[in-house]
Amino acid sequence: MKSDRLLSLLLLLQTRGLVPASELAERLEVSVRTVYRDVEALSAAGVPVYAERGRYGGIALLAGYRTDVTGLTADESRALFVLAAQGAHRALGLDEALGSALRKVMAALPAPHRPGAEATSRRILVDPDRWMSAPRADLDLDVLHRAVFADRRLALRYRSSGAPAPKAYTVDPYGLVVKAGVWYLVADREGEPRLFRADRVEAAEPLDEPVRRRPGVELAEVWALLRERVERRPAGLTVTARVHRDRYDRFLRLHADRLTAPPPVRATADWTDVELSVAELGELRPLLALGASLEVLTPPEARTYLAEAAAETVTLYGGTVHAAGEPTGDPAR
Repeated sequence: MKSDRLLSLLLLLQTRGLVPASELAERLEVSVRTVYRDVEALSAAGVPVYAERGRYGGIALLAGYRTDVTGLTADESRALFVLAAQGAHRALGLDEALGSALRKVMAALPAPHRPGAEATSRRILVDPDRWMSAPRADLDLDVLHRAVFADRRLALRYRSSGAPAPKAYTVDPYGLVVKAGVWYLVADREGEPRLFRADRVEAAEPLDEPVRRRPGVELAEVWALLRERVERRPAGLTVTARVHRDRYDRFLRLHADRLTAPPPVRATADWTDVELSVAELGELRPLLALGASLEVLTPPEARTYLAEAAAETVTLYGGTVHAAGEPTGDPAR
């Protein structure tokens, strides 16, 4: 394990330049004292590594020193070829670059690891999109991408969900995040963290002003906070229902994300009771697709809403077909 840690330390220094010992200790999950011992071990092995003292000091390699050692284990080699977000590279225009990079990695791998890495790339495929997700508009992430890397403030015309018209915002971007195939811009607006869906950005223009991020705050930290807010958003309504055995699996596939508690994996009786959390009554309408195999029990306003929605459908179609199945309306219509 020490040899792996020494190699990781060497590659970190080669990539980052001067790095504080405390940061190296955090990344390697060891103490600062262990980091200095590892530095001594590298120096004894002939690696030109040195430490600078002081407030802005750290550990670094002698300028110009490089190593061609990849240090990849068999498992690490296979992991590189399991790409969990293939669509992300396409959206950023990096498909060709990714293919080229993987070919170079394959060539640099130790010979015994190559068959496993190649087999992984052919036998494992990760599709980040959910089943039956709605088609998404083609995204042009180029402006957002350039603004994020240029460290510039960004002027947006953004259309919020349900809003009649887009609004103008000036934001300070931290970065881009892709989750389940959907791209988001993570940014501060007036000093507060905000989440913007990329497919709702109607226009974006980098400004001449430098970005004003909060000191010491990184993308991963802001994303974790925003994700927690979304996942823990208080629901407006808790609904109890029962689902028949014959449609239970389909119900779980479509609505498991709205359940307030983990449901039974399999229905053990004819009917299974479930509890759902929704922000508004309109979110219950998709339940009608399960027909008589799902019955909402409480609250009364949820039952009333679904009854009225079902009645609208009956009114729409009820006058066009006889009970015997023969048309009753004007054939010319």
